Amino acid sequence: MTASASSSSICYEIKSADLALVALLLKTTDLETLSHDLKTQLADTPDFFDQEAVVIDLGGLSETEKTNSIDFPALMGLLRSHSMLPIALRSGSPAQMQAGKAAGLLDATFARILKTPAAAPLPKVSAPPTPKAVAPAPKPAPPAPETVAALGALVIDKPLRSGQQIYAKGRDLVILAMVNPGAEVIADGNIHVYSTLRGKAIAGAKGNTQAMIFAQCMEPELISIAGVYRTSENALPADIWGQAAQVSLKPTPEGEKLVIRALKS
Repeated sequence: MTASASSSSICYEIKSADLALVALLLKTTDLETLSHDLKTQLADTPDFFDQEAVVIDLGGLSETEKTNSIDFPALMGLLRSHSMLPIALRSGSPAQMQAGKAAGLLDATFARILKTPAAAPLPKVSAPPTPKAVAPAPKPAPPAPETVAALGALVIDKPLRSGQQIYAKGRDLVILAMVNPGAEVIADGNIHVYSTLRGKAIAGAKGNTQAMIFAQCMEPELISIAGVYRTSENALPADIWGQAAQVSLKPTPEGEKLVIRALKS
């Protein structure tokens, strides 16, 4: 005879929990194309996702592709091969949602996808225009400076890949890994990159002229402070490129100018 367990001896509890998820917005149902793009973008950072839970979002498909069938077991296997854990599906057609459910994906129709804030406009440039530059468009009024709130810095400890954007609203941004070409880091305060900066870095995004950018290895596509920017077309000096460096703003009679200097160890 098996004794019934009393309520006081139940070996588990059920509680509500929050789980941070990554949304993967697909723009094609062609798994071969998706595999190629994932391999290309993650070539330098194969462990970028590190077994993160993923919602597959089909909201980026065209109306034509909304009618396509998707091999969800193959798609899920592809994502797992890149250290992602697909657990849910959203924004597909009824047939796609049903197929995803049959493959074991949860229905995340009502999941809220966070939108990354857009970068602040860059109305001023500290470098002289190249000979082939076209006439500049009328400059918008510069944003009014805002004081960065006394918040703790936003710390990112994973490499940032091409196409990824991180925004530290009202605070400093600290990156502990590489910022790859095509990635963009934005902060209302300072930006610290304790690795190689090869993407875009935009500090003082809301007009804070006291903001600065620091990198252990300065090789950026673009650097900007409070709207004053410099691109890779205006190459950094040889004694700055690839070195630990600091970027700040300096007022001049002609307006504010980016000052870049090496940080000596």
